[in-house]
Amino acid sequence: MAVKMIAVDMDGTFLDDNKHYNQQRFARQYALLKEKGIRFVVASGNQYYQLQHYFPDIKDEIAFVAENGAWVSDCNEELFCGELAPERVEQILTILAKEPDISVVVCGRNSAYVHNSMPEHVVNKLSNHYRRLEKRDDLSSIDDTIFKFSLNLEHEGVEALMARLHHELSAIENIMHPVSSGFGFIDLIIPGCHKAHGIAMLQQKWGIDDCEVLAIGDSANDIEMLRQACYSFAMDNAAPSVAAVARYRTQNNNEEGALNVIARLLARETPFN
Repeated sequence: MAVKMIAVDMDGTFLDDNKHYNQQRFARQYALLKEKGIRFVVASGNQYYQLQHYFPDIKDEIAFVAENGAWVSDCNEELFCGELAPERVEQILTILAKEPDISVVVCGRNSAYVHNSMPEHVVNKLSNHYRRLEKRDDLSSIDDTIFKFSLNLEHEGVEALMARLHHELSAIENIMHPVSSGFGFIDLIIPGCHKAHGIAMLQQKWGIDDCEVLAIGDSANDIEMLRQACYSFAMDNAAPSVAAVARYRTQNNNEEGALNVIARLLARETPFN
């Protein structure tokens, strides 16, 4: 069947290592996608406001599965927003307080939040992912809808931290699920609120089957959506676990691998012929 939806991850996929993409090339591609009635969806762990920043000319007419699926919107219409009860937020912060080597971001609908004690160079690094980022004295009493936690640490510590978090969170009814977003980031997401969940909501709204979806990704937080999509592509720079799930491969993110897949689709080249 013909592809009716394209879902792309951003960091390590659509964006190169400098957080850029070939805007002129994509603008030409998007015009053709729009002409053919093919929906374009941005599916990322990044903040909704940050994702909109990447697509200033079309942000009002495309869909976003932001915050790893915690927030789903189409043409600025909110379709879904996850929410954690305040007592759950406090429980999770208590667990994270045991980890002195991580930087913690509390993610909400209005903004993302970090503690006042966070060093400025770390705040600047996190600002690459969060267009709205506020410092607070107390992260447990934020007046916002909280739906995700983002943790950053050195790459070599990711696997060990993931194991500890799995153990700690399973002791309190698995209220959050840790998933690697690549680049030393771990996201704690509400179980079931992953990218595939958000994409499925958009599919239902638009009447699109799994066999009509093309998805492109590189990190562990892309696995569910790659499993769900009939046309699943892993970047050449993808983690081995991601490459094992995807049906197809493309060039790395610095070689416009995602745009190359879209070009193949528009030209009806394999596997789209």
